[in-house]
Amino acid sequence: MTTLEAKREGALTDLAEHDGVLVAFSGGVDSSTVAALAAEALGEDAVACTAKSETLPEAELEDAKRVAGEIGIRHEIVEFSELDSDAFIANDEDRCYHCRTMRLGKMLEKARELGIETVCDGTNADDPGAGHRPGLQAVEELEIHSPLLAHEFSKAEVRELADEYDLSVADKPSMACLSSRIPTGLAVTEERLTRVEQAEALVRQRGFEGFRVRDHDGLARIEVAPEDLEDALDPAFVESIRDPLADLGFDHVTLDLHGYRTGSVSPGDGLAEDLSDDDNDPQVADVFSAEYPRADGS
Repeated sequence: MTTLEAKREGALTDLAEHDGVLVAFSGGVDSSTVAALAAEALGEDAVACTAKSETLPEAELEDAKRVAGEIGIRHEIVEFSELDSDAFIANDEDRCYHCRTMRLGKMLEKARELGIETVCDGTNADDPGAGHRPGLQAVEELEIHSPLLAHEFSKAEVRELADEYDLSVADKPSMACLSSRIPTGLAVTEERLTRVEQAEALVRQRGFEGFRVRDHDGLARIEVAPEDLEDALDPAFVESIRDPLADLGFDHVTLDLHGYRTGSVSPGDGLAEDLSDDDNDPQVADVFSAEYPRADGS
């Protein structure tokens, strides 16, 4: 038996010991793998649950529905608004703690409604060492079960297992929530979240994957994968994206010549990688604040 097989058997045995589980399900590779394990271990007693809010792109919600169908697991959707929380809106270094506390709180409510005692998430063994991850504090405080972490699945092993389950998301890039595109300290608003979602939809329509559009208070900073920089520098792409992003409310549209970096830069912390699709933890420094004055002249 390979190491991966042994870990898989351990996770299945673990999950089978529960009367039922509800999986906090984003449709990314980590939560989808947990959902597949839960469905195998518990059958109809396993439920996947996706939280719909302003920070979840509509395309990701539709993807979650599709992947739940692939797995064959019951899929529930709950709704909440992070914008009800002043602490979340303030967008300090613990934004993800506030978000995940609310999100998982809705999962716990749904689990109680369904008579399920255990809520699981997709935290894997690589996540605790991946920089500042305040969302993990919420997982611990709310006593969420993380089978991938408990059985020491690395991110690479999660992807390998997802491939064995024939999940279409096995190679899907990590997808942190939309608020991760807004620099720490700049208020998260529905307007900013909406224009980021629409901007990224436009970039995606032009064939790019593994990218971000960061919103620096009206300045759009497009990050694409290093191997795609040549395509992003093509005048045809520049001309096709510049005006549509301006129409969304961006005052300036820029291309980051460093290319897409998972997490980007946090003040004083180097890179904070968003290795988990469920974590929503990466922070982005306002790297343009000195070069591009804000509307108020500061």
